[in-house]
Amino acid sequence: TRKPKMMSSNLPFEVKNFCNYTRRLRQILRETKRSFEDINCHGNFEGVQVLSADLSYEEEEQIVSIIDKKPSFLIFGQSCYAKAVIVNEIFNQTIFPISDTVNNLETKWRKVQFKYGDKATKSLVAGSYVFVDNLASFNKPWRTIPTEDLIVIEDSQQDSATLSATLEVQICHPLLKEGATVYMGPTNMSDNLADLCAKIRDDSIPIIIYALDQEQLSPQDLEDLSDLKEEDAVVFFIKVPPPGNHDTTQNCDSQTALTTSDIQPSTSQTGLYGNESPNSFSTLNLFQQLCDLGYISMLPKEEEKRRPISYDYRTGLKLDSELVEKFESCHLLVDFTRQCLKSNLAQVAARLNYIHERCLKMFIYTAFDMARDMLITPQRLKFARDKESELYQSLMDIALKKQDEMKTLIADTITAMKETLIEKACLYDFIGVKMTESCEVKTSRDLKICTGQIQELILNSLNCAIAAKLVESIDILRDSYTGTLTRCLESLERDNSENSEPSATTEALKQILNTAYQVEITFRTSSSVVRVLLEKMKQIIKTMPWKTTTRIDTHWKQKVADDMLNSLSSARLAKSICSQIKERLKNSHDAFSSSLKQLEAKHSGRLEKTEESRLKVRKVHAPKVARLALESTSLRDIILYGMPDMGREVGRGQYGVVYSCERWAGYSPCAVKSVVPPDDKHWNDLALEFYYTKHVPDHERIVALKGSVIDYSYGGGTSPAVLLIMERMQRDLYGAIKTGLDWCGRLQVAIDVIEGMRFLHSQGLVHRDIKLKNVLLDRRNRGKLTDLGFCKPEAMMSGSIVGTPIHMAPELFSGKYDNSVDVYAFGILFWYVCAGHCRLPYAFEQCTSKDQLWTHVKKGVRPERLPQFDEECWELMNSCWAGDAGKRPLLGNVQPQLYTILERYRGAPPSQFEKIRNKSRSPSKQRLKPTEF
Repeated sequence: TRKPKMMSSNLPFEVKNFCNYTRRLRQILRETKRSFEDINCHGNFEGVQVLSADLSYEEEEQIVSIIDKKPSFLIFGQSCYAKAVIVNEIFNQTIFPISDTVNNLETKWRKVQFKYGDKATKSLVAGSYVFVDNLASFNKPWRTIPTEDLIVIEDSQQDSATLSATLEVQICHPLLKEGATVYMGPTNMSDNLADLCAKIRDDSIPIIIYALDQEQLSPQDLEDLSDLKEEDAVVFFIKVPPPGNHDTTQNCDSQTALTTSDIQPSTSQTGLYGNESPNSFSTLNLFQQLCDLGYISMLPKEEEKRRPISYDYRTGLKLDSELVEKFESCHLLVDFTRQCLKSNLAQVAARLNYIHERCLKMFIYTAFDMARDMLITPQRLKFARDKESELYQSLMDIALKKQDEMKTLIADTITAMKETLIEKACLYDFIGVKMTESCEVKTSRDLKICTGQIQELILNSLNCAIAAKLVESIDILRDSYTGTLTRCLESLERDNSENSEPSATTEALKQILNTAYQVEITFRTSSSVVRVLLEKMKQIIKTMPWKTTTRIDTHWKQKVADDMLNSLSSARLAKSICSQIKERLKNSHDAFSSSLKQLEAKHSGRLEKTEESRLKVRKVHAPKVARLALESTSLRDIILYGMPDMGREVGRGQYGVVYSCERWAGYSPCAVKSVVPPDDKHWNDLALEFYYTKHVPDHERIVALKGSVIDYSYGGGTSPAVLLIMERMQRDLYGAIKTGLDWCGRLQVAIDVIEGMRFLHSQGLVHRDIKLKNVLLDRRNRGKLTDLGFCKPEAMMSGSIVGTPIHMAPELFSGKYDNSVDVYAFGILFWYVCAGHCRLPYAFEQCTSKDQLWTHVKKGVRPERLPQFDEECWELMNSCWAGDAGKRPLLGNVQPQLYTILERYRGAPPSQFEKIRNKSRSPSKQRLKPTEF
């Protein structure tokens, strides 16, 4: 039988891996902080912090608390013997004397800590003090620690520091050289294990081992383990052989020490509880006690069949305590150690990845906000200009057409109120005028004051009534009509506001609307019209031929009021009001137009800066953070699932090679795409590709990306390779057409492509490289879109010219395009679907270079109609590759058309296919020349 792997050689390997990963994580953390500082420094535009990348103090502390620590093996147990066996096994040499411990089971051993040293040394340490003369073999060569240096003898002459001191041992061993420490807890002492673990956890990552040599746990064991469980400790329990089963003497060398190299493992049992049931009564008793404490479960452990959809950095990997019954299986400690270290590493990598993705989401949302702002601001300005012109014209029409209505309204108001006003004047008591008992005034000045007060009384009352009716007649000036315009202007000013200072333009525009257009037509805001009317009536009254009278009685008051009312001309008043309204409207319209031009100029400058900011997000910040996100998620995946085993090559493209993979992370089978980015630009492009693809939700028409791994050793470590793991498909559409996929099968794949495109567009993504080789088929010949290398959110597209030449829409060359470029590419792909072969269209065969091909496409050259084309199919592909992007059909309309065509052919027997297709063909069966648009 095969011997188990040596624990003493495998444990250093696991610790070395842990240290390598922590170095990589520290590097990612440093670069993350540097990138975030740059983003925060350059993310302020016009006094507004548009971009901000946050790495909180708590997040950084949680990351550092793991990557700056080394593993520490904490060995506890039921006796000195049990712990000594485990320590000897870990180091693969007799560190502790075995025979002495067997004869002294009740002795007390002090704490022992093992560290790396070039030569074997021992010292007794208590805090910062070192007891140099308390050891039996001080400064003497040794292979096994003398029992005298381990035993604690409670003597009244010894102080408490000596009793609680730790024996610090330095030896040259690979495990310790990698930075790990081994700590053996005290035996039969009063120390609390939970407190010891808590102290060690502050400086290291504990891996707790509990050695068992009794048939059941003692009350002290139960108390210690119960305290440990409260700290959520995960423990590796292992039963050691009973004393006397092996020749373990103090003088035995490493060849005869109690190690797994001298023990033949059992091939029938693993001894790992959770997978196997205990097979002896004593073990069953011990097993039950550990179950009661909550360390292990009676239910069988189920192996993970599928990697989690998303790894939660807050919870980490779920670790379980283990009980190993057979000491021959002690090599399982290596697996336990790997899982403990892996859990911590994966937690850090996942947390870093969460921070990176949070920043990238902020970039995308900001880019969408900027794109929306650039799109909607010109529309808002146009709306404000058009609505103001419409409102101005409406008010001018009112001023021109309603003069007669105003004249009638004024005359009717004066007639209706004449008696009431005269009566009110007769009852009026003058203010500030001295009169005699016979109601006579002494001076002409007093007479003038009396006359003025009667005027004010009559005119104020008359003005209120006329203004109220005049306002009611101008119904078009309601808030419901101008409210949208007002909100639009306020929004434009808010977008253009600088700091917290009030905008002069905003105030000016509000004043224009309130004074000129009477946004809220009430008596309060109609004061301008009232004042015009009042001043005009005063001018008319001043021309009246008043005669000086000394007696101011009721008759005098009545006569003055009657003369005033009779002298008012409704026609002159109406004409004057209309002319004043038109003059004020024109002045306000000019002021509004001027203010709007100033606002437009300010927005134009702001939008230019917005575009610069958006460009910097796309070109600088997002790629840099995306690369860090790719590194952190790839590190997490390799920690959790390891490097994929690549098989034979199954495909080769422009940017990488695809290999088969039987199984990875629970998925089977898989395909691994190996990409070696030659420079930073390709690295950044690949990182963004991975991010967008990874965050596309699962869909049956999109090839799922399972994960990624970076092979830093590729090319001798000079050019790392990125391995993208995805689900394995059978073939691509190009190969399927070449091997004779039938017509209905090709139509079904075309429908599948449309479904995949519609899903991507619904997520705000544009594929930009729809072609035969990017459509993969499964075992049932159903299609899925793959290779989202050029797939991006519309807001993050920089206008770069990407794609496969013959599938590229004309507007791609201008740099301004949207998701309709995918519709164009589908039209070309559908030509191949209908053609049933993969030869280039005739027009494109004549082109000798890409530049010539692009020139022809921009001029309107398209693939020709072949004799076998269905009329409905030909019309569909023609509409898809229309030169004007606005005339291309929506994918939601294309899909039902394809279903109709498919059902038409599916409903007929295969023998009728040609007959149906012949009826749908053009009368001419010649190969047609390229169509020019």
